[in-house]
Amino acid sequence: MTHVRTGLLGAAVALFFSTTLAHAALPGSLNGTEMPSLAPLVDKTSPAVVNIRTKATVSAPNNPLMQDPFFRRFFGVPEGRQRQREVSAAGSGVIVDAEQGYILTNHHVISKADEIEIFLNDDRTLEATVIGSDQGTDIAVIQVKNPAGLTEMRLGNSDKLRVGDFVLAIGNPFGLEHTVTSGIVSALGRRGIQRGGYEDFIQTDASINPGNSGGALINLNGELIGINSAIYSSNGGNIGIGFAIPVNIAESIMAQILEFGEVKRGLLGVSIRDFSADTAEALGIETDNYQGALVEEVFPDSPAEKAGIEVGDVITSVDGKTISGAGDLRTTIGLKRSGDKVRVTVQRGDGRIRLNATLGQLETEPELVAGEIHPGLAGATFSTYDGASQPYEGKGVIIDSVAEGSPAEFRGLQAGDVIVLINQQPVTSVSDLQTLANDQNLLVLKVYRGRRTLLRTIR
Repeated sequence: MTHVRTGLLGAAVALFFSTTLAHAALPGSLNGTEMPSLAPLVDKTSPAVVNIRTKATVSAPNNPLMQDPFFRRFFGVPEGRQRQREVSAAGSGVIVDAEQGYILTNHHVISKADEIEIFLNDDRTLEATVIGSDQGTDIAVIQVKNPAGLTEMRLGNSDKLRVGDFVLAIGNPFGLEHTVTSGIVSALGRRGIQRGGYEDFIQTDASINPGNSGGALINLNGELIGINSAIYSSNGGNIGIGFAIPVNIAESIMAQILEFGEVKRGLLGVSIRDFSADTAEALGIETDNYQGALVEEVFPDSPAEKAGIEVGDVITSVDGKTISGAGDLRTTIGLKRSGDKVRVTVQRGDGRIRLNATLGQLETEPELVAGEIHPGLAGATFSTYDGASQPYEGKGVIIDSVAEGSPAEFRGLQAGDVIVLINQQPVTSVSDLQTLANDQNLLVLKVYRGRRTLLRTIR
């Protein structure tokens, strides 16, 4: 009896899927004699997906023999010459404006490129240039020089996606041009994938592999709903967990790049950490909900100060969206543009207060949730150091503040410290700090404090 029931269930599921796909596919995909097919959908959308190939010149590691003066003199190698080599890379992109030749792709696909070539599915090859790029969201806009005869893809609304919606991924995995895979939306709002970035990923089980980056995730209406960006894998291959940047985020970033030439990311002006049961007890807050971002510092003249946000407040929602923690607040604010008006709900003591803030502009570097970079840095805030205010004249990252009782204070860090090396690697910007500290259990910091040089070990 069990086998009979299983067979009936399998038949019902098969009938459901074939009926659903038949109704969802574009007109003309099904007639009285043909099987359901997504081919008309693919035929319509795939011309808008391109193969991107880049070339870049990078510094190559020197052979140890090059350090020997005799060897350099014998072979005529000038002292101090840095070896260079040319590297190539491949990715995907989506034409979103055929008239202007604008293509959406990933920042990491084109970030180091000296030359960019676009390969269309009609065998044409076009040159392209970078219009603008945003590392925080991993979105870039490039433009082909001769846009005649291009096909663009219509943009959908990623806010309307639901878990279980059917999707197709189109790209160029492993250099295999115009590969199409299918699946469903597995989850929405995924974070913790791209540390240090602004994340709100669509998760899908449609196969995404290296080379798919920058390609299209589309719905069954033929609309772009995501830019494929990353996979979760231990070996670099697909295991059914892929991630795409929602098209609403990509469209917002593109609009700012085209309008301003850069991304004017929103700034609230607070130093924050995750709200926890221990924190609630210490502050005397009675609650069963330990979600939110605890405000440790409000910067002078910031949008937060003007809105009435105070140290000790717990930010629980922005524009009605629940804030789960410090990283969630950082992403929520960072995906808005400067000048946006937001409604912020805070818990103050045992009461809740609704406040209105007009976001400022985050200058050059992303806001850091230090505890996300490394647990031992939690409680510290950083900015890029230009050598203007301390005896140290080089570049580095200056610690702007250290919260009392925080892990950063416990490990001996102080406001005004300038970090110049992490594990013997130079640190010249906040972005360097994020990159070098990422996934490191042990950090050895070389720090300038006034006229003294210190080492601080962070575990």
